[in-house]
Amino acid sequence: MTQATVACRARSWRLCLASPILAGALLSCGQPHTSESQAASAAPPAVAYESHVVAGDTPPLGGSLRNPHDGDAAVARGGAMLFNAMNCDGCHGTDGTGWVGPNLGDGRWRYGGADAEVFNSIYYGRPRGMPAFGGTLGVEGVWTLVTYLRSLTPPPNMPTESWQN
Repeated sequence: MTQATVACRARSWRLCLASPILAGALLSCGQPHTSESQAASAAPPAVAYESHVVAGDTPPLGGSLRNPHDGDAAVARGGAMLFNAMNCDGCHGTDGTGWVGPNLGDGRWRYGGADAEVFNSIYYGRPRGMPAFGGTLGVEGVWTLVTYLRSLTPPPNMPTESWQN
C-alpha cells in the first residue's frame, strides 16, 4: 500500500467518525434548547384541591392552575369543535350530555368541578375509563376543552338530584 492510500483511508475513517457529530451540531444549530412551545406544553404543577379531604388537615404543597380563557366565547366555540374532533362525544354524548361517560354539562363532577380539577381529569385521565389527553392536546388544548365544558348550560330537567349543594 502506498503512503497516499494509507493517508486517504485515515482521512475517510476520521470523516466517518466526525460525520454524525457534525450532522447533530448542524441540526441543533440555531434552535433554543427549551422553546416556549415546549414550556407551554409541559405538565402543570400539582394542584391543591379545595374539595378533597386531607390527612392531618394539612394540604400538600401544590401550585394553583387558572384557566387563561375563562369566559371566552370564541375559545369555547373552538373547544366544541375540539370536543367533536377528539371523539369526546363518543363517550360523553353530543354536547357533553352523557352517554357511556357522564354528563359534562349538568354541573356534577365526580373528581371536582373547579377549572383546575376538570383540567387534571382531562390532562392526566381518571380511573374507570377516562384516558389521559395531556400528551395529545397539550396544556392549551386541555384549557380549550375546559372552557367549552364550563360554557355548557345545565339541562332544565335533571334526571336525578345531586346530593351536594
